[in-house]
Amino acid sequence: AAAAQQYPSRPLRIIVPFAPGGASDVIARLLAQKLTESLGQTVVVDNRPGAGANIGIGLAARAPGDGYTLLVASSAFTVNPTLYAKPPYDPYRDFQPVTCVGSSPNILAVHPTFPSKSVKELIELVRSQPGKHNYSSPGAGTTPHLSGEMFRLALKLDLRHVPYNGAGPQVASLIAGQVPIGFASVPSFAPQVKSGQLRGLAVTAEKRMSLLPEVPALGELGYKGMYADTFQGVFAPAGIPKGVLSRLHGDIMKALAAPDVRERLAAIAMEPVGNTPEAFTAQVKADIARWGRVIREGNIKVD
Repeated sequence: AAAAQQYPSRPLRIIVPFAPGGASDVIARLLAQKLTESLGQTVVVDNRPGAGANIGIGLAARAPGDGYTLLVASSAFTVNPTLYAKPPYDPYRDFQPVTCVGSSPNILAVHPTFPSKSVKELIELVRSQPGKHNYSSPGAGTTPHLSGEMFRLALKLDLRHVPYNGAGPQVASLIAGQVPIGFASVPSFAPQVKSGQLRGLAVTAEKRMSLLPEVPALGELGYKGMYADTFQGVFAPAGIPKGVLSRLHGDIMKALAAPDVRERLAAIAMEPVGNTPEAFTAQVKADIARWGRVIREGNIKVD
């Protein structure tokens, strides 16, 4: 209680386990600005990219649980414990989830000249030509890759995975028709789908996105159980006092309600969430189980 009353008495740091410019970084900088105003202390963003987010997450795991270090991370937080043989953190022991800021489904798209104009037609084509088709992702172990594997495994399709080093090279390859089927995050493909350079077949969600109203959702097409999103969430190192956690959560909720923050989230195709620490903890646990199952069944390894 005493710690909560005195909090904060010095600047805070938000660790981002990715390079500047990505969704985690955008969200961290938005929150840093709003928390600086509400807490009355400077909040700085510390980018620590590398090793599929493990460097930054590992650094945050070793920080004191005093509320002066926070982590803003994507779904890599829930993927890496199974994807890597020895991740530098335990998602349950080392962290207290604070809130899920927002989430965005992934998207399945094809080159406009590709003969399949729907998910049903794509499935029929792949089944009629075993061994012929590949799908791309922005990298091994990313949620688009795992979405592709979930799709392949659930429908028993003979599809080979082609990983790229990021969304940029993947988009260029897809537009060039080199690998005409691709799974990506919605922000990565949305401009090309809107312009007609790519044909969006489905988003990996229960219902359509307002950003891409013309692209159906796998749920509405009858393909249940293939929901897959990329979340962006705030975590605190374990041991954070309850009063400090409550203060931070309340201030982050106020930030997420601000029109400028919601507008910025919409610009990066993130649907705002803002749940309780308890709900986010349950979400993290469910995500680890879901992605762990896909990684094991697909025999996916990155190290």
